[in-house]
Parts: sequence; C-alpha cells; structure tokens
Amino acid sequence: MAQAAAALKKPAAVEADVPEDEADGALPEGEARRFGGKKIVLFVVLPLLIVAAAVGAVLFSGVADSFLGRGEHAEKTPPIKPAVFFDMPELLVNLNTGGRRVSFLKLSIALELTDPADVPKVQLLLPRLIDSFQVYLRELRLEDLRGSAGIYRLREDLLARVNEAAKPVKIKDVLFKEMLVQ
Repeated sequence: MAQAAAALKKPAAVEADVPEDEADGALPEGEARRFGGKKIVLFVVLPLLIVAAAVGAVLFSGVADSFLGRGEHAEKTPPIKPAVFFDMPELLVNLNTGGRRVSFLKLSIALELTDPADVPKVQLLLPRLIDSFQVYLRELRLEDLRGSAGIYRLREDLLARVNEAAKPVKIKDVLFKEMLVQ
C-alpha cells in the first residue's frame, strides 16, 4: 500500500520519463529563447518589413506624388487667370404686383467674364443684355425675391439669360453689387 501511495504522490511526468521542468510547462532555457525569437520575428519584424515594403512601393510607383505635392502633377497645373469683371449700368424696374401698390427693384450687377478680350464684345451687346434683363425683371413678384433661395434663383436665371443674349461670349457669373426692393 505504501508503494501505491508513493505512486499517487509522484507526478505523472516522472512516470512518463519526462523531465520535471517540462512537466510544469516550462521549457529549458535554450528552447525558450529560440521559441521567443520565432515569436518576435513572426509578430514584430515580419509586419514591419511588410509595411516598409508597401511604403517603398507606393513612393517608387509615384502614387504618393500628388499627396506630397511634387512630381509632374505640380508642373501641369495651369496658371490662375485673373478675374475680369464688367459693370452693367444700374437697373431700375417696377415689379409685377398684380394691381396692388407699386414696388420697385433697383439692381447693380457685375458680370464675371472668362476672357479679358470679351469686354469690347460685351460692350457692343450691352443694349441686348439690358433688354433681356428688363423684360425678365419686370415679371418678377415680391415673393420671387424673398429669402436666399429667391436671390439664388434670380442669379441663376440672370446668368442663363445673359449667356443666351451674349452667345459667342461666355459669362462665368452674375454678381450682385446692390439690390434694393422698395
């Protein structure tokens, strides 16, 4: 019985001829270092090499040049053209009130042109532009001019009309200098 009790007290590692260190889960010093080195290479060095290779590939391929602001892309940007403005004469029109009291719209406009050479062409077409604006503005109601949405619609409509009236000339924008509703 004493032998059976001694066998129960003995660790299983002794019975299987396994050293006691390994039975506890600890590896001998040489094997522990070698396994730790594999982990370091696998989980630290290898990902760093992959990231470094990816960064190098992006830099050498030229994909990052546009982000870094260098290379051919920076040389191909066209120079910025100065803005050209043409001041229209002040317009004063009565609005369509539908029989109620009379309301007036006083409007000062500047046209933004795409080319400085278009200024003499616009001066020649000025009577046509004024007529187009007058006809359109006289049909507006006070409700049409309310709020920022009304002003935006007015700008877009005037831009479409001025581009139609000055057909060979391209007008970039209609800018309000003064707008008074009375």
